[in-house]
Amino acid sequence: MLRIRALVICALSMLLVPMSQAATLIDKHLPYPQGKPSAEQIAEQVFFVNQFHVYNRYAIVKSGKSITVIINKPKGSRPTTLTVERYKRNDWSDPKIRSKEVAIFRSGKLKGTGMLIVDYADDSKPQSYSIWLPALRKIRRFAQPPHDDAWGGTDFTFGDVILRKPFHETHQLLGTETFKDCLGTISGVKVKWLPNPPASSCKPKGKQVYKLKSTTKRKNWWYDHRIGYVDVETFADYRTEYFKGGKKVKVIDRDWVSAGKRDPRALYWGYWYGKNLKTGHETWAVVPRSVNRIDGQVAKPDDFWSKKSLRKIKR
Repeated sequence: MLRIRALVICALSMLLVPMSQAATLIDKHLPYPQGKPSAEQIAEQVFFVNQFHVYNRYAIVKSGKSITVIINKPKGSRPTTLTVERYKRNDWSDPKIRSKEVAIFRSGKLKGTGMLIVDYADDSKPQSYSIWLPALRKIRRFAQPPHDDAWGGTDFTFGDVILRKPFHETHQLLGTETFKDCLGTISGVKVKWLPNPPASSCKPKGKQVYKLKSTTKRKNWWYDHRIGYVDVETFADYRTEYFKGGKKVKVIDRDWVSAGKRDPRALYWGYWYGKNLKTGHETWAVVPRSVNRIDGQVAKPDDFWSKKSLRKIKR
């Protein structure tokens, strides 16, 4: 049971909404900044965009043969994969509920495993996590993982994806510049669920970005500071570089796709790419454009976001 619990916690972390903290959480009501934003405001906007607070509902579904694929590739070894679906809802009438989310694994060792996450409006109250274990045909609960834990053998930590909030760091705006690169990918990889992997995204190349330095408040942490390259209009964070002892130790690239809405922050992920520069290990989470659904396209009844829904998952 402990092994199953640990595996699920690691693998599901990318799909979860943010964990509550004893501080104000940025929600869907965060206004678009007027004039030049401060470093703290940029950090808040980045968090807002990454957690999809601009939408009432957001989902990544299975559409035909297309589905979100997470690829892990150790240096010199064959890649392993997971496929996932995710359904997040922010528009609850209950003022105590900020959001609910259902995440479901569709392949790999966790096939048929599902998760229900409830995030409360009270920032001092921890989230509720319920997991459906298909082998046991039972639902179990678990607590928040540490920020620095890696998940699913990937190059993303819980802090990278969901747990790190703007108040966990101090922020300094180093200026603006032109982003000059294409984004990273795992080259030459072909897996069952991704027979035609996307090419490296060059959409950010030539964009004006804020260069944001964020220094952790934690002592003896795995990084000292990180540098984020943030689009000056959309607040999409194209790249994050992590430094320890003056050396770059990790990089995460994010390909962003516009949803075509009036709010320029209405984006969703095309892919995430991460690389541990010490070991050469790479992670690539690819979200095909056809699987994204927003707001009215996520036509699910209220009780979909419940334990009842978990029990209906087919293995």
